[in-house]
Amino acid sequence: MSQAVGNTALAYARVWHQVDATDRILGKLAERIALVLMGKHKPIYNPSVDCGDYVIVTNCKKIRVSGRKEQEILYRKHTMYPGGLQETPYRDMMVKKPEEIIRQAVSGMLPKNKLRDRRMERLRIFPGDQSGILNANVMRSWHDGTLPQDWDPTKLVAQAPRILPAKYRDRPQHTP
Repeated sequence: MSQAVGNTALAYARVWHQVDATDRILGKLAERIALVLMGKHKPIYNPSVDCGDYVIVTNCKKIRVSGRKEQEILYRKHTMYPGGLQETPYRDMMVKKPEEIIRQAVSGMLPKNKLRDRRMERLRIFPGDQSGILNANVMRSWHDGTLPQDWDPTKLVAQAPRILPAKYRDRPQHTP
């Protein structure tokens, strides 16, 4: 029998990532977002535990696709009525709902299981460069891949309560 005792919640703590989609390729960006939503970028990855992070995507109107996909991609949905198949070309979708393009690309790259909808709820997409109040939560930006300069993980460890099984009690900290 193995039980983890200690600051294990820090390994599964959710971080907010911010992505600027300006001039990014749709497939490569969607793949990276899907990995972050699943939690595969973390040192401890458990596929049966939903331990992914939040992702905020801005400037989704400026995303690019490679090759001739701009003319060839069709987005399909069905109204469930006879003859209710609706097809929308990529260019029309960029004008009407640019956020749906990234949402469908990321959704197609996530595993098709029970955790998929919960992971997609952590994806926030904005057509412009403003993300509103959610910008205050951002810990990591993908512009240059760095953390904020004042970020100190030891503060998080000191503030996080330890998770112990019910029959164990935490020892008081001794200060010399």
